[in-house]
Amino acid sequence: MKILCKSALLFLLVAVIPLTGMATATNIDRIRCEYLKNPLGIDVATPRFTWEISAGHNGKQTACRLKVATSPQLLKRGKADVWKSRRVNTDIPRMVYQGPALQAHTRYYWQVEVWSNSRKLTSEIASFETAKLSITDWHDAKWISDTFDKEFRKAPLLRKSISLEEKNIKNARLYVSGVGYYEFFINGAHVSDRKLEPGYTHFDKRVLYSTYDVTSMLQHGENVLAAELGNGWLNIQSLSVWEFEKARWRMRPRMIAELRITYNDGTVQTIPTDRTWKTNSGACSFNNLYSGEVYDARLVHKGWTIPGFDDKKWMPAIEVEAPAKILTSQQMPPIRVVREVKPVSMRKIDDYTYIYDMGENMTGVCRLQVQGPTGTCVTLAHGELIHDDGTLNQGNIEIYFKREKNGLPQHVDPFERIQTDTYFLSGNGMETYEPRFTYHGFRYVEVASTRPLTLTQESLTGLCMHTDVEPVGNFACSNEILNKLVEASCNSYLGNLFSIPTDCPQREKNGWTADGYVGMDYGLLFYDGITVYEKWMNDFIDNQRERGDLSGIIPSSGWGYADWIGPVWDAALFIIPNNLYKYYGDTRAIEKMWDTCVRYLQYLEAREKDGKLTYGIGDWVFYKAKTDTHFTSTAFYWLDNVLMAKFADLTGHDGTKYRAKADNLKELINNEWFDAEKKMYANGTQAAQSVGLALGLVPEEHAQAVADNLVRMIRDNGHQLDFGMLGSKFVPAMLVKYGYADDAYKMIIRPEAPSWANWIHRGLTTLPETWVLDKDFKDASLNHAFLGDISAWMMNSLAGINPNPKKPGFAGIIIRPQFINGISWAKGEYRSVRGLIRSEWKREGNQIELNIIIPANTEAELQLRDKSVALKTGKNQLTINL
Repeated sequence: MKILCKSALLFLLVAVIPLTGMATATNIDRIRCEYLKNPLGIDVATPRFTWEISAGHNGKQTACRLKVATSPQLLKRGKADVWKSRRVNTDIPRMVYQGPALQAHTRYYWQVEVWSNSRKLTSEIASFETAKLSITDWHDAKWISDTFDKEFRKAPLLRKSISLEEKNIKNARLYVSGVGYYEFFINGAHVSDRKLEPGYTHFDKRVLYSTYDVTSMLQHGENVLAAELGNGWLNIQSLSVWEFEKARWRMRPRMIAELRITYNDGTVQTIPTDRTWKTNSGACSFNNLYSGEVYDARLVHKGWTIPGFDDKKWMPAIEVEAPAKILTSQQMPPIRVVREVKPVSMRKIDDYTYIYDMGENMTGVCRLQVQGPTGTCVTLAHGELIHDDGTLNQGNIEIYFKREKNGLPQHVDPFERIQTDTYFLSGNGMETYEPRFTYHGFRYVEVASTRPLTLTQESLTGLCMHTDVEPVGNFACSNEILNKLVEASCNSYLGNLFSIPTDCPQREKNGWTADGYVGMDYGLLFYDGITVYEKWMNDFIDNQRERGDLSGIIPSSGWGYADWIGPVWDAALFIIPNNLYKYYGDTRAIEKMWDTCVRYLQYLEAREKDGKLTYGIGDWVFYKAKTDTHFTSTAFYWLDNVLMAKFADLTGHDGTKYRAKADNLKELINNEWFDAEKKMYANGTQAAQSVGLALGLVPEEHAQAVADNLVRMIRDNGHQLDFGMLGSKFVPAMLVKYGYADDAYKMIIRPEAPSWANWIHRGLTTLPETWVLDKDFKDASLNHAFLGDISAWMMNSLAGINPNPKKPGFAGIIIRPQFINGISWAKGEYRSVRGLIRSEWKREGNQIELNIIIPANTEAELQLRDKSVALKTGKNQLTINL
């Protein structure tokens, strides 16, 4: 097929070729419940079921039916004893359970039937298992703790010895929540590889629990259930800028758990937490998320987690108040150690001090192997920098560690220091220490000792941790600087994903709302994060105060509701659910957030001054040019109403007043801040022009002229950027949209600061908080994710993979690659909810060779300048003569 474009510069020869090795039969793949594969612990009444349609050529779902049963055998015989939906005519590969009420503690089996090209296909059988569907399903389990108050520093230990009958166990499930954090053992073994459980919430509103399959861990006769509890976010005992030591939820760590054993004879035995558990404290003398952990190996109760231990001197546990009324299942991926990092070098400062370089800025903790006399104190201090003399420099992170309260010195443990773990040796040969209830952001580790110590480069191992989201995207191109930018962006995104999206992993660890949404596009293009963001949206609900306002950090114990933060940050309330709809085609977050959004818009309306919003920050961390924040606050107020009108249409609400409000605000904004003669917004900054264009405020007839002004400003500035957070997201994208892709590229790869490329030239492996870094890096984190949207730009603009906004969930796909001068090839792939999308091109002389893979059950088009070419399922090979 030959197409001659109107543009004299482009000539396309398009050949649609089936993907090599791709089955021609249509199949159903990646079947999931609540976006999880065969999950345990589902506690929603109407779970969602999703799948992909894979096909060699033109396969498309036209209808589907869901079947749910109590056994796989029934489904194999074509029977669905729980629920069988009607046949639904739809191309959406998702259904919501609408059958009889699900029962707690029950495993269900399901499969989907799909009609494609007049043929019926049946998926493989998958399962999901319910947990506690109401608070009454906890039966006799009580929240328990020890007898100390929240100021006591040692971590609680809890244990219970049980005896099991000599009957065959069919299955055993452990349901547990221990706040702030817990580690649970059965017969001396951890019940899982999860870390820092449960996820962070407003503990006085909502607490998460997890479900574990512990069938293989139990034995006939004596068994021991044991747990150690950490402070986590529940009980911050040290002073910080964010005042978590004043948290309304502060209390002594506590736990609720139930071991539920089902025997082959059908009987069920439950072992709950109650007063019969025993408690003590042990080797963990202190733990804090900001400073670290103190662990004294001399105080270990040897064998306390295994049968045969004598706990007669231990005290009975006490029943305590539940932290919150809502106790719900944690359904996002857990935090895990995802890889181990070996130091690239070790420098011995003296007989007492060693400096390790991990070779990358990372997030997690370290494992130390050490040998020495009993009582030797070894500290592991973590930081992102070193001084000129090679010693550790914590200057950019310790500024928020407060040692005064009301102007008076605070009592600080002599071993408490920002990002520092302390270990007292037992003296029993080679010892291994690995902190459990904290995490750090660092590249360098200073290991210091009170006695001379012999260490090697192999003595220390970095344990990289984050919420273990599934990778779904990749990008690479001929420019290695851009490849390293993608890697650094992803490192920062993951290093700031600890059950919520955070701003930095060393000194703050807070869920700044705008940080979360500005980095969300590239996060979702590279990682399957829907369950993380849906969880965070629950935190938004819990965060909202009675008058409707939100804090700048979520969760928050009370800090962050100040006016200086404002509407641009709060817009996360609307942008995040909208993004989940854009990427997944799923409206559940929108439905859940509706009432919260209504109250928030009522609050904003009460804050208007002459129709405008005149408070809040906007283009945060700008270089030199500060954009009018009244303009950005009011612009995002407009966006809130635009999205609210859209949400109304999607959920069956009346959106008339939101649509009218948006129209009024758009007119007000353009009257107040748009100079139609100069084609300029607000005070004429790069960020202001990009905000007007990206949000859709610019009248259509002026849009190209505003973009022309934007590129002129950038060219006149030597392709040097001059904006902050908002500009970082909007300027490159708007330059591409309005025909200036080469200018965007020149701005991005400019080696001198301020630029993205400058960070790579400086050797950074994560993204810093500010564009320009002074010699001492004072007050500048080196691991922030919010300037990383440039990775989404590469996927959208260089690889050209874009969602069609009219067909959410990648039901519609737009491939729009930019063949930028200086780039000889680029490739990207994204595993959408509809299947794998791949776009790859390379320059061969005056030709561009494209290879594009489009998943089944989608509609896709290739857009090049003023021409559009329909793409088919499978592999599309194209040649473009320039």
